[in-house]
Amino acid sequence: MYQRPDWESYFMTLAAVAATRSTCLRRQVGAVIVRDGQIISTGYNGSPKGTPHCFETGCLRAQLNIPSGERQEMCRGSHAEMNAISQAASVGVSTAGAVLYCTHSPCAFCSKAIINAGIVRVVYLYSYPDELAERLRREAGLISERFPAEKRAAILACLDTARENVTIDDTQSHGKEGCSCC
Repeated sequence: MYQRPDWESYFMTLAAVAATRSTCLRRQVGAVIVRDGQIISTGYNGSPKGTPHCFETGCLRAQLNIPSGERQEMCRGSHAEMNAISQAASVGVSTAGAVLYCTHSPCAFCSKAIINAGIVRVVYLYSYPDELAERLRREAGLISERFPAEKRAAILACLDTARENVTIDDTQSHGKEGCSCC
């Protein structure tokens, strides 16, 4: 029986879908910013607009043998959280008072941007070990919490339902005759 996802699961599912647009060769991350229950921006990690992507140029960090979690400035890509904040700013949408849903916990660079953007809460799916990021979020009073493990199945259920509703064959009927919504 179909179960409609709660809002938190819905927004986290959208962050996971946003991650599918990532052009990073190491880790695919997605983010969704929500204010007053409305999506105001999305982002994924990848190179800045108009520049070649890592899948075209190769991973700079791999070429320089930089381990994960170190020297984050040595990367062509912008992180999903930064891209979501930048996207909102580029169209004049305030992120003050918003919630950010992200597939991975934000690094220190992104945590500083999140704090300065006025985002009040971060919900993430996977932990990323960054003590400075955690300390900055705590000192700023930013609520930062991991998406509950018991609700992760809801994300897969959302994706499964979406997959069932999308077909390649346009001749298949997905509802009652003459009704476009059911």
